[in-house]
Amino acid sequence: MSGRIDARACPERTCVGCRERSAKTQLLRIVAIEDACVPDLRGTLPGRGAYVHPVLVCLDQAVRRRAFTRALRAPGALDTKALRQYVEQTTVAEQATP
Repeated sequence: MSGRIDARACPERTCVGCRERSAKTQLLRIVAIEDACVPDLRGTLPGRGAYVHPVLVCLDQAVRRRAFTRALRAPGALDTKALRQYVEQTTVAEQATP
């Protein structure tokens, strides 16, 4: 035995809102396109990415702390309207599903 675990470990990332580490699959990847934060649903958009839990609490904390600007190394403030709209829609959809 080599001491290795058979199951592959899931990569972890840190949420820029609450600063907790979670599995990459539980977080939403965010990228900056021009002056806006855009959700990267497939995880394939080019550029630096930041991760956040797809809930309004973490999103609000990240916006208040200017975490997206810092994590994405953006030169100025980023627009988060599209991101907020996406998180609100997914939250409503999850609550409607029994």
